Amino acid sequence: MPKVYIDKDVYTAAMERFEYVFTHFDNYYFSVSGGKDSSVMLQLASKVARKYHKKISVMYVDFEAQYQMTIDHIQLLIEEIQDVLENWYWICLPISLRNAVSVIQPKWTCWNQEEKDIWVRDMPENEWVINEDNMPSEWTWFKFGMEFEQFILWFGDWFNKQHGGNTACGIGIRCDESLNRFRTITNFSKVTYQGIHWTTRVKIRNNDTNVYNFYPLYDWKTTDIWTAVARFDLKYNQIYEQLYKNGVPLSEQRLCQPYGDDQRKSLDQFRALEYETWERVLQRVHGVNFGNIYCRTSVLGMIKTEKPNGMTWQEYTVFLLESLGLYVPELRDHYYHKIKAFFKWYEGKKGISIKDVRDEEDKKLENSKKIASWRRIARALEHNDFWMKRLSFSQNQHDVKKLMELQKKYRHLKLIDAEINDKDLRDLQELIQ
Repeated sequence: MPKVYIDKDVYTAAMERFEYVFTHFDNYYFSVSGGKDSSVMLQLASKVARKYHKKISVMYVDFEAQYQMTIDHIQLLIEEIQDVLENWYWICLPISLRNAVSVIQPKWTCWNQEEKDIWVRDMPENEWVINEDNMPSEWTWFKFGMEFEQFILWFGDWFNKQHGGNTACGIGIRCDESLNRFRTITNFSKVTYQGIHWTTRVKIRNNDTNVYNFYPLYDWKTTDIWTAVARFDLKYNQIYEQLYKNGVPLSEQRLCQPYGDDQRKSLDQFRALEYETWERVLQRVHGVNFGNIYCRTSVLGMIKTEKPNGMTWQEYTVFLLESLGLYVPELRDHYYHKIKAFFKWYEGKKGISIKDVRDEEDKKLENSKKIASWRRIARALEHNDFWMKRLSFSQNQHDVKKLMELQKKYRHLKLIDAEINDKDLRDLQELIQ
C-alpha cells in the first residue's frame, strides 16, 4: 500500500477530526494515560469543545505503580479542562496488567486489596475515583483481575448505555510508534463510522457496540507532539523532562505502564528519577529490578545481544534457575529435574555426557530439537516452558497436578500467562479458572 499524504498540516487535520466528532456523535469520552500523546489529544479536544459548547468525559485507569509526576499531571489536566468536563472516571480497580520483566509473574494485579500493605501509593482521595467500594452497581461485568484490554471495552459499552446514541472514544495513539498501531488504522476489514478510516467500531465477543474509537493524532510524529506543546503552551508530564535530561531518547520514552513490552525500555530510569517510588515498586511488582538491570539486553528481547555480557549459556541457565528459586523454589526444582532427565536421555541414547554438551549448536538443529545445547535449555526457561516441550518432553498428568498445586499455592504470581502459545497450558488455565 503506497503512502497517502494529505494537503494540510497534521494540527489542522486533527482539529478537523475533533470538529467532525463533536458534530456527528451523540456523546464522547477520551481515554487518557498521563502520557504525552493522550495529554495533547485531550487539551486540543477541549479547545474544540469550547467552540461548540460541548461537555466531555475522560477515562483514566490508574495503574498504582506509576510515577508520582504522572499523578500530579493528571490533577493538572483536570483543572485545565474543568470548564468543559462532564465527568472524569479515575479508575482504581484490581485490573490485570502485563509484566514483561518476569517469566514468573507475567501478569500482576494493581490495587489488589489483599496486597494493600505493599501498594506503591495510597488510594487517591478525590471525587472522581472509582474503586471496589464505590463502583457503579451496573458494573456487574467487572471481575477481579480483569484484563485491562477487556475493561476498556466493557467501560465503553457501559458509558454508551448510560448516554444512548453513538459514542466516540478518543484514543491518543500514533501510527509511527508500532506496527500494531499502524494496522489499527489501516485495517481494511474493520467496521468504521461512515467510512472514516480513523475510526473503529468496538466489538465485545464479536458483537458490535455503539462505541467507535477514533484516533485524531494517528498521523502525528513525536516531533509534532512536542511542537504542539511548545507552540500552544500545552501542559505536559514533567517526567518527560527528567527522562530527556537523563539521556533517554524521545522515541524510547514510555510511561503508561512501566512493565509493559514497550514501556520497559525506560524502566532503568525509574530508579534514578523517583527513587522513593522505586523502593516501593521493588516490593510490589516481581522482576522489576531484573528489568532495571537487563531491560536493554535480549533477556527481555530488547536488542540483538544473545545474553547478558560475560555469561555463557550454561551460566545463564543457572542464573535463571536461581532467580526462579528465590520466588518459587518448587518451580526451580521442577525445571531442574526436567533438565537432569534431558541430559540422562542424551547420555543413554546418544552417548553424550553433560560435560560434552556445548554452549551453542546450529540454531536449526536446536529449533528442530535434534541436538542438545545450553542455549536450547536457557531458551526453554526464558519462555517459562513448564512442560519443557523445547527439550522434547510432553504434557503428563503428574506435571498437570504439580502445576495446579503451584497455582493454588502461589495465587499472587499467576504462573500461566494468558498470551502463552502452548495450547495445553491455555486449556489448563481455563480449567483452573
